[in-house]
Amino acid sequence: MLIFDTQEAIRAYIKSITTDKTSIGFVPTMGALHLGHLSLIKESLQQNSFTIVSIFVNPTQFNNPEDLAKYPRTLESDIVKIKTINTEIVVFAPSVANIYENQIHSERFDFDGLENQMEGKFRPGHFDGVGTIVRRLFEIIMPTRAYFGEKDFQQLQIIRKMVQKNNLPVQIIQCPIYRESNGLAMSSRNERLSPNEREEAAVIFQTLKKVKADFNQKTQAEITTWVHHVFEKHPSINLEYFQIADEATLLPSENEQNNYKYRAFIAVFINNIRLIDTISLN
Repeated sequence: MLIFDTQEAIRAYIKSITTDKTSIGFVPTMGALHLGHLSLIKESLQQNSFTIVSIFVNPTQFNNPEDLAKYPRTLESDIVKIKTINTEIVVFAPSVANIYENQIHSERFDFDGLENQMEGKFRPGHFDGVGTIVRRLFEIIMPTRAYFGEKDFQQLQIIRKMVQKNNLPVQIIQCPIYRESNGLAMSSRNERLSPNEREEAAVIFQTLKKVKADFNQKTQAEITTWVHHVFEKHPSINLEYFQIADEATLLPSENEQNNYKYRAFIAVFINNIRLIDTISLN
């Protein structure tokens, strides 16, 4: 397995393998890999000549310094997991200094308002950090296709918008959420949950499934009120937001309209560990 830790080295490698018929699949991650990440890698392997996985904890997308400090860094075990899939996968694990060249700051982006909803309201500057690192990685890797999980749906839409507005030659592939046996969406942050917290967190997906079942039967105001009542019964889980929104614009929705796609979004804290999830409603 080839592992590169500088952008100069991986650029040289990519140049050496690229032909007119080469397709490069790219899976950007922040490490602490789980089965959800591995499913993205497997998808890339099926569709491309080469697959590159980046492992980089990006400081500019953390608005909470404590969250950045506690984010798991498990490069050695991540590499072992990748090897179990295919030893020909290329890993790019650069340092912060190599990526940001000692100027750790975000660029400013206009995502046509997508950045102002939900995560954007509660995590100021987060999507500028996401846009900065994803565009930089795209410039380094020059992938044919890039793979992102549906759990971070707002991020997925923002990356699509960035690609569209900047005419970047990469196809964004949306991949389904990979869940634990109790329905909890897989996340690197799950590793910080105790066994009891992990089990109690099952209520997140249970709630979303009920929202989906009720979407055509009840008003959105009734659904939202019910969701808040659910989490009032779980004092160890702090509901940060619940939102039903249009998939394309991410704008909050109050009334269902024909020919629109809707999605429910949720964010909670369990013992200061932030978890998000989402579900398509129609």
